[in-house]
Amino acid sequence: MTGSKQKTADSGALLRGALGLLVAVCAIAAPLRAQESGIPVGNLAPGAKLETLDGKPAELKDYIGKMPVVMEFWATWCPNCKELEPAMLSVQKKYAGKVQFVGIAVSVNESPELVRRYVEKHGLAGTQFYDRKGTAIDAYDVPATSFVVVINKAGKVVYTGLGGEQNLEAAIAKAR
Repeated sequence: MTGSKQKTADSGALLRGALGLLVAVCAIAAPLRAQESGIPVGNLAPGAKLETLDGKPAELKDYIGKMPVVMEFWATWCPNCKELEPAMLSVQKKYAGKVQFVGIAVSVNESPELVRRYVEKHGLAGTQFYDRKGTAIDAYDVPATSFVVVINKAGKVVYTGLGGEQNLEAAIAKAR
């Protein structure tokens, strides 16, 4: 090869290598950007002071570290929560006794009584809490209702998701 052809070939190889590196970096970075808010995956799940639907104090940390936990921050008025509800009911039935399900009702336009009636009417399983002061919302950096957090037995967050079309089976598999 002559000198100018060699330089062109070297430049082409260098450009292809740089593009390959850029594609690889973007492939790695894209999932990191996908979670712009919410507790980061890999963090230890924090506790938070909540209340039961009958107004008694409760501590979220009492439910973490014994078995996998699926936690949903939800509201009776949330359309994404209603869309996710059939999938949630299905996994609650399938994994009963193997996975702890925790619902945390936000206090925006809600009351414990309204939440309790909704839970009974819709047959929601698991332990249901009311987050009157937003302590769990703050601890988990919750971006919106229908936010799901899956925690493994060791107490680490292994999945977070938002919206009505989450693959809860795959999320639970990350915790087992």
